Amino acid sequence: QVQLSESGGGSAHTGGSLRLSCRVSRYNPNSYCLGWARQVPGNDREGVGIIAPDGVTNYADSVEGRFTISRDNAKRTLYLQMTNLEPEDTAMYFCAAKPGMYCNSGARGVPQYNFWGQGTQVTVGS
Repeated sequence: QVQLSESGGGSAHTGGSLRLSCRVSRYNPNSYCLGWARQVPGNDREGVGIIAPDGVTNYADSVEGRFTISRDNAKRTLYLQMTNLEPEDTAMYFCAAKPGMYCNSGARGVPQYNFWGQGTQVTVGS
């Protein structure tokens, strides 16, 4: 069973930056899509972005150009670097994984991923 655990959430001012980390265990880095999603109370979970085993990334329009996803397979860690944060980025952020090589569904497919972390809160204030 794949296990994921996020860290790095917290508070930031508008225009600030945060980096989230996600430790992933019990998986093969060469055959899993990894992604990030976020959720605010009362709303559905929204895909933020993904990174495929070959390093290809895809982002939601709302974060394109501001957020960057990367992975360190040796450390079995997934990252989400968030810059130029906006109050609308306030949400609980989750990392997720699913078996696959090409992650064709992109960022919008993350809510259907199989395995999830417990989430970490990000709050952006003015």
